[in-house]
Amino acid sequence: MPTELIKLPGIGKKMVLMLNEIGVEEVADLRGKNPLELYEDTCDKRGERMDPCVLYTYRCAVYVAEMDEAEQDVDLRKWWNWKDKQHTNERNLKNE
Repeated sequence: MPTELIKLPGIGKKMVLMLNEIGVEEVADLRGKNPLELYEDTCDKRGERMDPCVLYTYRCAVYVAEMDEAEQDVDLRKWWNWKDKQHTNERNLKNE
């Protein structure tokens, strides 16, 4: 089944598979999600600590999913620019 997830910056076939494994099937599923929680879920599901670039890509994907394209910072559409940035949705991890 084709997915719009593949159109997000930094998301390839393997990343789509990892997102699907944790219940993210479409772009709308990313809205309001905590990228750090998605990353931790992926690590748990796969039974290993994933490369941090997976977290950066999740941050980017959530950002793009939540923002209108006209309002997006072009630099934040590149996953590697999320290395030293925390997504606002990460602030309440495990405090819900």
